[in-house]
Amino acid sequence: MYKTLLGAFLFTTLLWFHKPIARFFFGSNEIEIVERKELPTDKVLDIDTTLIANYNSQDLKNLYISFSNKTIWESSKNRKEILDELSKANEEGLLPSDYQTNVLIDFESNFEDLSDEQLVNYDLQLSYNLQKYVLHICNGKLNSKNVYKNWDLKPKETNINKAIISGYKSEDFTRVLDSCKPQHLVYKELKKALQIINSLPDDTISCIEVKDRIKPGEKNKMVKTIKRKLMFWQDLEPLDTLTKIYDKKTVEAVKRFQERHGLTADGVIGKGTVFAMNYTKTQRQRQIIANLERWRWFPHIFDEKYLIINIPDYNLRYVEGKDTIKTHKVVVGRNARRTPILTSKLDYIVLNPTWTVPPTIIREDLVPDATKDRNYFRKSRIKIFNTKGKEVSAWQWNPEKADKYKYVQEPGDKNSLGNVKLNFPNRFAVYLHDTNHRDYFAFNYRSLSSGCVRIHNPLDLTKQILNDTINYSQEKIDEIIKTRQTKNIPLKQDIHVYQWYWTAWSEKNKLIFREDIYFLDDDLYDLLRK
Repeated sequence: MYKTLLGAFLFTTLLWFHKPIARFFFGSNEIEIVERKELPTDKVLDIDTTLIANYNSQDLKNLYISFSNKTIWESSKNRKEILDELSKANEEGLLPSDYQTNVLIDFESNFEDLSDEQLVNYDLQLSYNLQKYVLHICNGKLNSKNVYKNWDLKPKETNINKAIISGYKSEDFTRVLDSCKPQHLVYKELKKALQIINSLPDDTISCIEVKDRIKPGEKNKMVKTIKRKLMFWQDLEPLDTLTKIYDKKTVEAVKRFQERHGLTADGVIGKGTVFAMNYTKTQRQRQIIANLERWRWFPHIFDEKYLIINIPDYNLRYVEGKDTIKTHKVVVGRNARRTPILTSKLDYIVLNPTWTVPPTIIREDLVPDATKDRNYFRKSRIKIFNTKGKEVSAWQWNPEKADKYKYVQEPGDKNSLGNVKLNFPNRFAVYLHDTNHRDYFAFNYRSLSSGCVRIHNPLDLTKQILNDTINYSQEKIDEIIKTRQTKNIPLKQDIHVYQWYWTAWSEKNKLIFREDIYFLDDDLYDLLRK
């Protein structure tokens, strides 16, 4: 696992982004009429609008209105820069073939011999594929809402024609197109990760199969294969000879491998380490490409203050002005009850929260347990209310009509939300909170909750967020907690919440991976390649 300070530094560095020369995320679709430079009349051709209509694209129609329905790409410099960018789409994890690069390059290589009809055709195809590419690098090739029902990212409003016209005017498409891409260093380091993994040789190493854990100093026939894996991934220096002994040098290499994969870096080769080692180069390439797409979905600019949770990394960071102020372990939803991906903003904090049991937990947990033992309600300090808001006893409760009641757990040590809840608007009714199962934070695998995110040492985070040494010092917060009286505290400042999912990145030219706990990477890669 990361050392605390080093991890905070590295993550903060990754989240920094360099301010680009220009950004092109505008909601307005106003059509700009472009004033052309003086050109010979034979350089510009009129285009029959029915040819434009054949593409069934309003963006294409608007672009050509801006150019008075005449050809646009008379500049060989512009054409070359656009074709170079489309040809390198694989550096973004995209496919050059999606943008008809072979067809466009063939047109370009014969440009001087093209008929007027062919020139118009080339112009239209170049424009159409450039628009598609700009949209993909700005927003992603896929729409997250169409891929995942429990992802709730705010849609981006991208004026692709504004970017294209800017490139046309400046004759610097390289700069303009680069500015359309996510500027987060996470995205840039993911591109670097793709370069690193593409530079590795073919992976022909067989799978590791072990029945029991392998401890330092032991002999095992699989150790030779393990050493080959470690050398392939550059965690172990190349060796001239391989032995079955799990020696000290290999132990240190395993620890490096474990740290890169978010595993307990103890040098013991168990199921988790073997599982990560058995990922092939191709599988890791696909994982990186899937994560590049996710980062195109995420907002391109962070706010001044925010909480960011990487679900597969079980980590929350509180960032102010690009500095990581607090880092906390978290417990996230298990696969059957996944933590949703969303962006939002904290609106208030609750000390000594009550907990209203949500429908899924009523159905899957409360009803089975309470049906077996009505003392479940007393032991859990849960009160039952009927549809009129009147409290009923456990013995009056009818399990056959369980969904007709409201179940509220009192504040206190047994409360599932612990001592504090951090609330933010969202359609999933999830929030950040303390827990009465603090032992879970000692586990390396922490996909254990029912969907909400549980925070380790949440009162430290609460104190930092409130930033009020008079009303909410540590002593004042402790006093409020002791009363067991619920207290809502509205926030006076904007603190955004980014509850996201990414399983790959890089740090200082090292590949970093996390377990794909919700099994999203392979499916997303397959969709990208359809």
